[in-house]
Amino acid sequence: MIVRDLQKLIVDSFHKGKAILIFGARQVGKSTLVEQLLKKKDYLYLNGDDADVREIFANATSTQLKTIANKKTLVFIDEAQRIPNIGLTLKIFTDRLKQVQVIATGSSAFELTAQVNEPLTGRKFEFMLYPLSFNEMVQHHGLLEEKRLLEQRMIYGYYPEIVSSAGNEKRLLKLLANSYLYKDLLMLEQIKKPLLLSKLLKALALQLGSEVSYQEIAQLVDSDYKTVDKYIDLLEKAFVVFRLPALSRNVRNEIKKGKKIYFYDCGIRNAVLNNFKLLNERTDTGALWENYIISERIKFLSNHEREAAHYFWRTTQQQEIDLVEETNEGMAAYEFKWSKNARARFSSTFITNYPGTSSKVITPDNMEDFLLPS
Repeated sequence: MIVRDLQKLIVDSFHKGKAILIFGARQVGKSTLVEQLLKKKDYLYLNGDDADVREIFANATSTQLKTIANKKTLVFIDEAQRIPNIGLTLKIFTDRLKQVQVIATGSSAFELTAQVNEPLTGRKFEFMLYPLSFNEMVQHHGLLEEKRLLEQRMIYGYYPEIVSSAGNEKRLLKLLANSYLYKDLLMLEQIKKPLLLSKLLKALALQLGSEVSYQEIAQLVDSDYKTVDKYIDLLEKAFVVFRLPALSRNVRNEIKKGKKIYFYDCGIRNAVLNNFKLLNERTDTGALWENYIISERIKFLSNHEREAAHYFWRTTQQQEIDLVEETNEGMAAYEFKWSKNARARFSSTFITNYPGTSSKVITPDNMEDFLLPS
């Protein structure tokens, strides 16, 4: 069993008078994680996919919930986004059944977050579960073994089922990409054109590592700016992609409104393009490495409750820095190079205008310095 970084954080949040919410894309291991945490404990399991569960919770009172819990002090609600008014139900558990620790998982941030934010203000701990991470796999089988598997991870990603199914990665990734990308999104009324969504994903996958123009993408997929903007926003809320904005504060010729878009998982990105070639046969290895290392950094920081803001930096003269990370301690600038012998020059314009910023080049040789606890 691969131990998830969030396990201790979640356990430490038990019985603190707040609901525990675990978000994440489908198949990242939310249910498995909770079941592991509750192993050998007496708990009540409820699944929002079950019609009778949705019916019971539709207008539940505290008396009804107390009867349902039936002296259990742990209640696990899986696929909670499927339950109408789930926020109010969780609020009743938290306010009126204080002896009960309720844990809810949800795969759709745009549904579950909207339902729980207002009712559960100040009454919840939230955790984001990503696909498996470099750090988690290093803890599982060691640094040397995980670095040996780097090419595998960049091609097939870190979804638990993929990691544990050597030899079946392509078939499983295609199935996962289809159900994971579309199941939640297509249930929304806003998504009226599945073909457009598919075209958009391919366009984003092909522009990996490059600055994205919504106007250009709209022309490529035969749509308009507003629709592209809306669909990308939904893809981000469904944990498929994330946006990296441009840093613009001090320099007159900085790109001010630019953005890059990356996939949370390289395997999903490659499945969208149906491209599982080895790295030495690809033309996008540098972009894949950039996507891999940035997404792994985001996982690492989130899993260890470290707050940071992330940007890329570019000027109209094409001076560029791959990633700028800002924390309470200051700024750090990073360049990502696939070649272990590569060197990078950090723009003097950036260094002059952002004094005190540290800088470092990250390659496969020193990636552990960037992705493991110090």
